[in-house]
Amino acid sequence: MSYQQYPTSGSDEMPRQDPGAPPSVRTAVKLMYAGAALSALSFIIGLATIGSLRHAIINASTKPLTASQLHAAEVAGVAVIVILGIIGVGLWLWMAWANGRGRSWARIVAAVLFGFNTLGLLSAIIRPNAIGTKIFDILGWAVGLGATIYLWRPDASEFFKQSTAFPGGPELPLGPPGTLPTYWPRQE
Repeated sequence: MSYQQYPTSGSDEMPRQDPGAPPSVRTAVKLMYAGAALSALSFIIGLATIGSLRHAIINASTKPLTASQLHAAEVAGVAVIVILGIIGVGLWLWMAWANGRGRSWARIVAAVLFGFNTLGLLSAIIRPNAIGTKIFDILGWAVGLGATIYLWRPDASEFFKQSTAFPGGPELPLGPPGTLPTYWPRQE
């Protein structure tokens, strides 16, 4: 029994495959997912240790607090932990998604966020915190440093350059609102 060959388009050429992100970008994205996991773990530990917040507020206060002042400070502290925890995890995931797809703006945003993280680490080292908090800060900074280094390697730079170099790519060079993109022919 013989089978017929599957019909082709008539061309012996294989369709062009998208090679995807280079190894350095894939490594940076993996590091960003690790940063998100580390942030989530830090967030969970922060929520688990909320019980010690009251004692920390009392110790940090220079004058005696009323019950309502203490309660308000606790609520504010919990709100800050929740908001910063969610934002932290979300930023790591967003940067992993955008950089993995070759968005050139995302590489710049990730570098700026790493700069803010560096300032936050310096601030955390100066503050009298628990050693566990400082360890998470240092680990998060190290993960961000690794991701930033990998995002700016030569093969990553070429990937980000190519992803915006052709029409219909992941990012389109658009002009001001109401104008045609620069690669479209003008109709006169």
